[in-house]
Amino acid sequence: MSISGKLKPVAVNFTLKDHIYDVLRDAILDMNIYEEDADLRLDEREMAEQLGISRTPIREALAKLEQEGFVDIQARKGVFIRRKSLAEVLDMIVVWAALESMAARLATENANDAELGSLRKMAAKYGQDAARADIAEYSEANIKFHQRILELSKSPMLKSVADGLFLHMHAVRRRAMGESDRAKRSVVDHMEIIEALESRKPDLAARLVREHTMRLHDHVHKTWTRLENLGAVKSAAS
Repeated sequence: MSISGKLKPVAVNFTLKDHIYDVLRDAILDMNIYEEDADLRLDEREMAEQLGISRTPIREALAKLEQEGFVDIQARKGVFIRRKSLAEVLDMIVVWAALESMAARLATENANDAELGSLRKMAAKYGQDAARADIAEYSEANIKFHQRILELSKSPMLKSVADGLFLHMHAVRRRAMGESDRAKRSVVDHMEIIEALESRKPDLAARLVREHTMRLHDHVHKTWTRLENLGAVKSAAS
């Protein structure tokens, strides 16, 4: 699995640098970078040919992606999508748990009934059939559910910080959702969270959201032990 085939030619205009950054970042986010056979190496020439542009805006975009922790640019070796270490993944999950827990608390105070009802509509699409649903599709729905809780907090700063973190959490959640019985468990957790939010119980809502995310933490801690041996360069070069 690699970034090849995920890039589409773009029209050259005065926003080319920013547009190329968006295209490359979205392609990276669309990958399951934690798969053991993921191809993490990026070829500047191949990407330039696919996009129909010169290599200069590619390099500018890659420099920005490196600053944001998405890629590693290594002299004489190349450019590699950066896969977080196990310790980094676990730390991200803890921070996410704290942010979304506070968002749930604020949502009970700031969101109206119709807005909270939107969460129930999102969850109702799968019901108890999440385990039999397309995992990729349900994973995206799960991600949108959690992002919606951030929106309902009505805290722009909280959402902004969480959105930046979630870009890196996206691939983690995508892989984990297809493991064990996490999809089925997710549905149960979501309904309990919705009920707490609709009942305007801030303490309960915050606790349920935090426990839900920390179950992801425990799952990753127990089952992703091979991640420490899957460094970006090693995986790309093997």
